Amino acid sequence: MLTAFARAFRTPDLRKKLLFVLAIIGLFRLGSVVPSPGVSYTAIQSCLNQSKDSSVYGLVNLFSGGALLQLSVFALGIMPYITSSIIIQLLIVVIPRLERLKEEGQSGQAKLTQYTRYLTIALAILQSTGIVALARGVPSRLFPQCNQAILPSTSLFRVATLVVTMTAGTAVIMWLGELITDRGIGNGMSVLIFTSIASRLPSEGGRILQSTSGFVFALVCLLGLVIVTAVVYVEQAQRRIPVQYAKRMVGRRMYGGTSTYIPLKVNQAGVIPVIFASSLLYLPNLLSQMWTSNQGFTNFVSRNLTKGDHPLYLVSYFLLIIFFTYFYVAITFNPVEVSDNMKKYGGFVPGFRPGRQTAEYLDFILSRITLPGALFLGLIAVLPNALLSLTGGNQFPFGGTTVLILVGVGLETVKQIESQLMLRNYEGFLR
Repeated sequence: MLTAFARAFRTPDLRKKLLFVLAIIGLFRLGSVVPSPGVSYTAIQSCLNQSKDSSVYGLVNLFSGGALLQLSVFALGIMPYITSSIIIQLLIVVIPRLERLKEEGQSGQAKLTQYTRYLTIALAILQSTGIVALARGVPSRLFPQCNQAILPSTSLFRVATLVVTMTAGTAVIMWLGELITDRGIGNGMSVLIFTSIASRLPSEGGRILQSTSGFVFALVCLLGLVIVTAVVYVEQAQRRIPVQYAKRMVGRRMYGGTSTYIPLKVNQAGVIPVIFASSLLYLPNLLSQMWTSNQGFTNFVSRNLTKGDHPLYLVSYFLLIIFFTYFYVAITFNPVEVSDNMKKYGGFVPGFRPGRQTAEYLDFILSRITLPGALFLGLIAVLPNALLSLTGGNQFPFGGTTVLILVGVGLETVKQIESQLMLRNYEGFLR
């Protein structure tokens, strides 16, 4: 990997792209620490020192690189865009018009991207309004243990200014991500998510080192290395379904007669099930904060569904990840559609008739390899939470979402760099 980066920096056009990406990352990190207008930065820092990251807002705070709990300009981070992209992807399966747009090619994809942007702005307005509402009062719901006023003024103009600033910050993040995609290397949104999560690792590691011994810190780093190795191994694992194309005459030319394969990844769903399960487990905690009149429900949630190392929390988290893995794979991979496309172009799986029999075989294989992928996702996500007591109650820095995103984005970016290097250094038959 380091060799690929070194060769890329020696290539002039790739060096420009990499430097451009680094400049955008620096601008993104700068916006993550610039406080929004009307926010007491001194009170924010004091409250951050007194309190630990709340598990209710941990996922959004993770994707914002710690900017959420600082109420900075980029406080919402990339989370509204992720949510809107997932919603649009799910609606494509449900709404026929969106499915037709997807099949139209580049023009339809541009329309879907436009819908995703509109939905992102709408979600950003809702989320920023909710965050400002949670930050009001003394103590605020963002920092229940802090008795300082984060928002000295709660007038309508000040609240509206905060909402507009955070929403505009989300729009700027979308623009920065698209700039990286067009003029840099890799998927821009994925690179920004990678940056946000990676920026949290040093602070989390320092917190563990301060609250525990050096031996525990070394043990956590060793466990993180093992988890990263396992994630790389599973992310690269795939089941290759052989496909044979029959020979056919088109005019005077002979086409077909080639052999290829359909790569079915073991972790077909990626990190989406972990995000879904985490978001769903945050709902009871949010409801308990809003529905304070029901003391029994509030006590049950605070005892069982707040702490990440509680057995009920761990079991619920594990089962939800398995459910959402099968659910997401079922709506994103259609064996019937794949089989029909193969049949249309004269392809077939050896030993199976084109059409329904091939679709049933693909569905059987997919359900078989999804099970180890779902169990792997569940273990990767649950195991760090089960070891919270080892780190003194702090957030484990190598959690399931963290490692899956870091490894996935890292591998994809390195592959793109290597492919561009190969394109520029390809030696043909005449050289």
